[in-house]
Amino acid sequence: MQRRHLVVGGLAAAVLPPFAFAQGLEKPKVTIAVGGKNLLYYLPLTIAEQLGYFKAEGLDVTIADFAGGSRALAAVVGGSADVVSGAFEHTVNMQFKGQPMRAFVLQGLAPQIVLGVNPKTMAGYKTIADLKGKKIGVTAPGSSTNVMVNFVLAKAGLKPSDVSIVGVGAGSGAVAAMRSGQIDAMSNLDPVVTLLQRSGDMKIISDTRIVAESEKVFGGPMPAGCLYAPQPFLDKNPNTAQALTNAMVRASKWIQAAGPGDIIKVVPEGFLLGDRAVYIDAFMAAKGALSPDGSFPAKGADTAFRALASVDKDLAAAKLDLNAVYTNAFVQKANAKYPKG
Repeated sequence: MQRRHLVVGGLAAAVLPPFAFAQGLEKPKVTIAVGGKNLLYYLPLTIAEQLGYFKAEGLDVTIADFAGGSRALAAVVGGSADVVSGAFEHTVNMQFKGQPMRAFVLQGLAPQIVLGVNPKTMAGYKTIADLKGKKIGVTAPGSSTNVMVNFVLAKAGLKPSDVSIVGVGAGSGAVAAMRSGQIDAMSNLDPVVTLLQRSGDMKIISDTRIVAESEKVFGGPMPAGCLYAPQPFLDKNPNTAQALTNAMVRASKWIQAAGPGDIIKVVPEGFLLGDRAVYIDAFMAAKGALSPDGSFPAKGADTAFRALASVDKDLAAAKLDLNAVYTNAFVQKANAKYPKG
């Protein structure tokens, strides 16, 4: 009986117009802020939007794109967006700042952030210490790309103030900054990284697209892209949060079963940075770092805390409730509803 009910429910979702769900959703219209929507880091968000999974849950979702995750977070703090599609570690930072945020569905098992040097300006690069006094590009100051730079520097005995951080965005501007020699190194994501690597404009020195390397860099599972929201939003809108999670889990499962050709047909043309082959390579490099089912790893919050604490003495001394920065409750229900995506 239960299996039959699932099938009927799935058909209803496909046939009924969005207003049929409105009574159950506290907030059918939702704005999601994201920092660099074109990045493979946020591929589940794009797939959920493009394949109509949000609409299938009765949601009218607007996605507001910003230059980096720190700016997307600022949009939610300022009230112009409801939910952030951003890096998990921001939830730890915001609890420390007294503004509780909770992650409720995971997009990335690993940060997928790549740190690389510019072969033009750093031809003699040998160790991380060589970055002292150099200009390092990040998507936006304070974003997860910046956090990774700080963390890698700290492991090499350098302080954030030992380098100059430059915001270059997550698209063609980042590519241009590297190629023109405006920056000596860059912390960024795919497809930007694969494009620069293939053209010989970036030499990779740390690659967290590889889950094993990410765990080595950070000392444990480091959850990455996710949907997170202020705790009051989740308290007031549990059905809306569940609907968002359902759509994202379906998208994550679709990605795991998809081939490069499927992805190319669905993502907007502008995301390809003018080169489909590069995007396919980037997808293949990033696929293993995307979450298969939206679940947060048990030790993920501890890893994120350690990464942030390594460059912030005040946060390191704080007593935080790391169980309050994420929940798998919505994901568990979504996986029960869509066991196969």
